[in-house]
Amino acid sequence: MTNDSIIAETARRMLADLCEPQAVNRASDDSWMAPAWHALENLGLTRTWVPEELNGAGAEVAEGFAVLRETGRAAVSLPVAETLLAGWLLSQAGITPPSGVLTCGPARVGDQVVLAGSGTLSGRLRAVPFAKGAEHLAVLAEREAGGTGVVALVKAGDAEIADGASLAGDPLNTVVLNGVRPVEVADATPALDGNALLLMGAAVRAMQMAGALEAILDIAVAYANERVAFGKPIGKFQAVQHNLARLAGEVAAALAAAGSAAEVIATASAFDEGVLLEAASAKIRVGEAATEGAGIAHQVLGAIGFTKEHVLHRYTQRLWAWRDDFGSESQWAVRLGQLVATKGADALWPMLAAR
Repeated sequence: MTNDSIIAETARRMLADLCEPQAVNRASDDSWMAPAWHALENLGLTRTWVPEELNGAGAEVAEGFAVLRETGRAAVSLPVAETLLAGWLLSQAGITPPSGVLTCGPARVGDQVVLAGSGTLSGRLRAVPFAKGAEHLAVLAEREAGGTGVVALVKAGDAEIADGASLAGDPLNTVVLNGVRPVEVADATPALDGNALLLMGAAVRAMQMAGALEAILDIAVAYANERVAFGKPIGKFQAVQHNLARLAGEVAAALAAAGSAAEVIATASAFDEGVLLEAASAKIRVGEAATEGAGIAHQVLGAIGFTKEHVLHRYTQRLWAWRDDFGSESQWAVRLGQLVATKGADALWPMLAAR
């Protein structure tokens, strides 16, 4: 998967101008957020996955993933990914996404929202990213009477949203829907269920993490070439070179896994076992790379990398936070294990070779 589309280039330049990590890190308050968000929204980047007939950008799925990679490279602390994903969910049911900040759920395995016969929603959603501050929620719900699920648009003000924050300090909130009447509701397609949303969310986070890993590799290499010890740059020492090579390997693996998952989702007609294999594998492998890569980067930078003044923490803390969103490595590993066990040992190699 390449990252050279016009949309990706536009996102790269806009994020560099408005959300440059070091400038954001030095900001004394959050006054930069509103202008940056409005600029990104006006360009249509937050509606990349919404069709033109629903007032969106009408871009390809692959282009949306390219934007997500750029948000990871910039360690963006704005709900670009969440709004993009919510727009995708709403558009799958033919609902026009409203303007403003959106987020969606369920974002955790086991969470459930139920649509009662009276037309109201009830349920509890754990750890919904950027729910606090969102104007609307896109919710995937099941009918109380059974049958096809629904996609619902809910005003955030009608839900009970608890305070909370991720490891990176971004909003991460519990959302309680207690007899909430949605603004709009529509039947979900048969292929769109909680599993599909989690798979899409897992692929989204995998791509963001891959982008963040790219950035910390650049940071670590630049620091190793600038920091002098014993009369020469530390990048000349074999131990440091070895660590940087390991980090580069983890970044390459993360990009390959995330890119493969994005490509399969972009071409698949449904969230079948092929998508499960790719998206789950990506979330697992990129999560592992995030752990290893963040550790190596902090080793290379030493004490300076742990300070609030240095930008590295904006990346590593988000890497650690994103690992748990839309299913952790262990949860997806269990799903993959169940898939392999169900199909039997003889089907494993054909399944892998078909990818």
